[in-house]
Amino acid sequence: MSSRTVYYLGPQGSFTHAAAKQFLSRVQRASGETDSAPFHNATSTVLQPAEHVSQIFEAVNVGGAFGVIAWENNVEGYVVPNLDGLIDAHNVVGCGRVSVNIEFDAFMLPDDVAEPTEVTAHPHGLAQCRTFTQHLGLREVPAASNAAACRDIVSGQIALGPRICGELYGLATKQRGVQDYQGSRTDFLLLAPRNEARSLMVGDQKPSAEYESVVAFIPLSTGAGVLAGLLDLLRDAGLNMTSFISRPIKGHDGTYSFIATIDAAPWQSHFRSVLKNIIERGDWVKTLAVYARQERPNPPVTSWMLPDGGAGGRDSLSADEAATRLQAQFI
Repeated sequence: MSSRTVYYLGPQGSFTHAAAKQFLSRVQRASGETDSAPFHNATSTVLQPAEHVSQIFEAVNVGGAFGVIAWENNVEGYVVPNLDGLIDAHNVVGCGRVSVNIEFDAFMLPDDVAEPTEVTAHPHGLAQCRTFTQHLGLREVPAASNAAACRDIVSGQIALGPRICGELYGLATKQRGVQDYQGSRTDFLLLAPRNEARSLMVGDQKPSAEYESVVAFIPLSTGAGVLAGLLDLLRDAGLNMTSFISRPIKGHDGTYSFIATIDAAPWQSHFRSVLKNIIERGDWVKTLAVYARQERPNPPVTSWMLPDGGAGGRDSLSADEAATRLQAQFI
């Protein structure tokens, strides 16, 4: 009997801390259902803050620990350093996904009489509260996490963070809800060593269960049609792809890894055959995460959501007129 440690980006009070507590509750419920679950024989489970995400990856990579990282925000998109870390990690895979609502309060030191000149938060936090920052004319000071910004705040600074940080770090609230967008949400991944990930997954694991997988592909040859051929394999297998992005292979011009989120698990026959086909073609593939599929909204894209300067959608122009508009932008 031994304790198991779950690392999260600290300090206490961070959004990742909140996600880690969600995961712990879910995994402990699942552990009670089977003696083979990783937490079943643990005397205790410890939530351990880490100063940097790289420490989380290292702890999971060497085995015996688990981790929680921010993955995707519905305002700022993927947390790119964490995505790159998962691509490069040797023995780390995502095996669960939860969402945390993101709301920022603005804090100051109690009784601070200095006129604030700086605002501090995680870079994603700064990006999500820019209207507030610009209105006050504050200089942005990035921090390792939003909770760290609140913990380490100095006179003349405003720190942005979850509401709980005010109580945790004895701060005065200057303003509540300073985020630019209401309804902001961040998804987090539970990380595990690859040999323990399947037993940690929470949810139905019968063949008919629904899953999502995040998979990285690297075509080993480049040129016209290479990426299209890869996507054709997914389409022809009837696989639904819900996200597709690219990341540069660092220091090598013109080479990329492509990351797809797909509605299937790699042990399901139609997806497994695609993975086998990709490997037989000589391309490289890596499963980054697999988790029980969550309910996904499917709202229509209305005209007010579309950026300015484009053409198409439901505007009144004919296709020929729209194409002419796009051409005229470069004349």
